[in-house]
Amino acid sequence: MSAPDALTVEALDVAYRVRGRDRAVLRDVSFSIAPGEAYGLVGESGCGKSTVALAAMRYLPANGAVRGGGILVAGQDIAGLAPRALRRLRAGPVSMVYQDPGHALNPALRIGRQVAEAFETAGARPVDAHDRAREMLQRVQIADPGRVMDLYPHQLSGGMQQRVVIAMALAGNPSLLILDEPTTGLDATVEAEILELIGRLRRELGTALLFISHNLLLVGRICDRIGVLYAGALVEEGPTRALFDQPRHPYTAGLLRCLPRPGRHKARSRLDVIPGGLPAPGAELRGCVFAERCALAQPRCRDEAPPLHRLADGRSSRCHLHDRTPELSPAPPPAPLTLPAAAAGAPVLTVRNLSKTYGRTKVLDDVGFDLHPGETLGLVGESGSGKSTLAHLLLGLTPPDPGGRIELEGTLLQPRATRRSRAQVKALQIVFQNPGASLNPSRPVGRVLGRALRRLAGLRAAGPRRDRLQELAQAVRLGPDHLAARPRRLSGGLKQRAAIARAFAGEPKVVVCDEPTSALDVSVQASILNLLADLQARRGVGYVFISHDLGVVRFLADRIGVLYRGRLVEIGPADRIWSGPRHPYTDALLAAAAHGKAAPPPSTELPSRPTGPAGCAFQDRCPHRLGAVCEQVEPPLRDAGPGHGIRCHLAVEQLARIAQGGATPVAETPVNKMAS
Repeated sequence: MSAPDALTVEALDVAYRVRGRDRAVLRDVSFSIAPGEAYGLVGESGCGKSTVALAAMRYLPANGAVRGGGILVAGQDIAGLAPRALRRLRAGPVSMVYQDPGHALNPALRIGRQVAEAFETAGARPVDAHDRAREMLQRVQIADPGRVMDLYPHQLSGGMQQRVVIAMALAGNPSLLILDEPTTGLDATVEAEILELIGRLRRELGTALLFISHNLLLVGRICDRIGVLYAGALVEEGPTRALFDQPRHPYTAGLLRCLPRPGRHKARSRLDVIPGGLPAPGAELRGCVFAERCALAQPRCRDEAPPLHRLADGRSSRCHLHDRTPELSPAPPPAPLTLPAAAAGAPVLTVRNLSKTYGRTKVLDDVGFDLHPGETLGLVGESGSGKSTLAHLLLGLTPPDPGGRIELEGTLLQPRATRRSRAQVKALQIVFQNPGASLNPSRPVGRVLGRALRRLAGLRAAGPRRDRLQELAQAVRLGPDHLAARPRRLSGGLKQRAAIARAFAGEPKVVVCDEPTSALDVSVQASILNLLADLQARRGVGYVFISHDLGVVRFLADRIGVLYRGRLVEIGPADRIWSGPRHPYTDALLAAAAHGKAAPPPSTELPSRPTGPAGCAFQDRCPHRLGAVCEQVEPPLRDAGPGHGIRCHLAVEQLARIAQGGATPVAETPVNKMAS
């Protein structure tokens, strides 16, 4: 007799009761996951992905209820389980890894105590739980589990925290592991490491996966099959490769077209977007749930709900016109953007010798660059490389070490924002990663933007301020209803538009964008990137664009700076970075982004300048290390072409061959001969 499916979801209907009314969030959702299979669930925020996960764990909030259908875990109907049996289920057959590991860990308990507690819950004796916790931490590739067990969660990086949460989830040897956005906010190399870890554990333990994400490329790397959710309905399902190669639902085709692809750049085209937005939760939908946004929609689509069409090769599509979906791909050539002329003359922002030390840890070390009007400098690097610290220094939120200089149009800026003039403050603005935290939750968006216009633009008279507010809202495509709403009523994309409008209220010369699209769906991300490109084209503003998503940087950046352990290891024109020569660390980032290939593990899990290696900061991870010269001598920033500098002992010709995949043995390089 064959083993039952790890998870079976059959005709599932879920509703949340809000203000005395049931609002449907899942409609007739059915899928199954075989033992050992990896199943991906994708869709925009608000489509119901996390509700599926919560329902599978019976974790729905108090106002949530299953109105129809059922869920079986390993053949067991979870609806009828008593509390004790449900606890046993969560401690054994099924476990879950959440999006934010920082919220999943108790900040007041050491890591060792928390992981050991997971084993005790799964049935281990307290005397054995500590040893098993150490073994599991080692299994999830934590190099020094004994040291990590004595630390608190805040002392670990995001990637390390996620490894700990995965270790706890595996304590009961589950047959089903649910991962809800497990890599959102992680940089490319850490994301690749987590994916490699999940894949390896799946092979070793035979665990089935339900992998939930808004990142289609990420799901495509790890999952055997994919289900696409829209407005609570499963609109398409099929094997990963087939679904990517030839989607059979217009929504799936739209998501794939929104991805920033190689060759797409703001100077040549804009990104595709899916027009419109999701229907409101609980909205009465008579026909196809996607009809109002579909380029193929016909009257029948709005009047008659499509059945689930079973197609060849295990595929299905909930679309009347599934056979016409290939007409939507490839996308027509997008409209070109009119951008300012190439940067020339004096820079708008000049940074020299910028460093920042906290205690004995130097988190930023001698960083320098120029930014011209209408130019975007993309800053990339792993978490902890100093990107956000650099943003805080530029804005004057924290002062740099003595000796650093920040100039705005040739004028030296004071280290702290409180000592800068109003004109300087409004000329240098920021868009934060989390727009919800940067907007006043108790005020309508219109009042938030009006206050910014009063303080930054100096518009104290109500009439001119109202006119300017309408102009600003129109520029970022916010309507009257959005201006009247409080931030909590807006989607993530709309909140980010409001945050961008606030940054542009004072006609800035430079805007620092700190991970502004990292938590957004691909369709919303594409619209925000197009908006930033449009605003730059019209106003000639310069961007310092910080991101861990190299696809996003590739679209928007004119030049790219690569930070590692606080050092600017490479800076140059974007096309030179992509084509090479490149710093070995840049190679590792690009490999992780393109192929999900993790960089070699560092010798220390918590890198910082004082505790890191002497010599080159990257030498303990570099596959092309030369020996003594890399270990003992810090490399200078070497000229690799016009406007292109690389901080590496390897010869530029050697780096070019490495970038093309034809590395010369290091013994043949002049630098290596000198070292020996």
